[in-house]
Amino acid sequence: MPWTPEEVTKRLAGVATPWCLVGGWAIDVWFGRQTRSHADIELTLPRSGFSAMRGHLAGFELRTVGQGEVRRLAPGRLPPADRHQCWVLDPAAGSWRLDLMLDPGDAHTWIFRRDHRIQAPRGEITQRRDGIPYLKPEAVLLFKARSPRPKDEADFAVSLPALGAAARAWLAAALTLIHPGHHWLGQLGQAG
Repeated sequence: MPWTPEEVTKRLAGVATPWCLVGGWAIDVWFGRQTRSHADIELTLPRSGFSAMRGHLAGFELRTVGQGEVRRLAPGRLPPADRHQCWVLDPAAGSWRLDLMLDPGDAHTWIFRRDHRIQAPRGEITQRRDGIPYLKPEAVLLFKARSPRPKDEADFAVSLPALGAAARAWLAAALTLIHPGHHWLGQLGQAG
């Protein structure tokens, strides 16, 4: 039972670190409507802001995730350096509410976790709709490109016609750098 984008934004009001939605919900917030169903909700924040974020999640249990393991994160502890993902469990409801993704950037710079050559000013790679911060779709799609599942292909297909020329060029350049020959490159070149 993940929170909605509105619930996440309300719960995290005033958190002292930049964060934004990623994944399929980021694309839907960009569109201003839900384009498909979602089993979870993800956000990213700089690793350096984890303690500030955790303070807003008092009463919830955190689990670090990676390498096939899910481990409880003791109160006050930081995720190990080799883990970039934490799930937020609502123990009262017995439900997973949120998926936190830690990125290697800072308050001013977003850095693509999988290849640090890809970076952007955080204020330029994120946007807001109705007060909800989200990662721009070209960056969301870059994450989805590694091993696209049907939902990732659907997100690409629905986004492509709406991506502007600069966004398509950014995504094409990033894909060429880290996934040369990716099947989305031809479609990006034909769009617009």
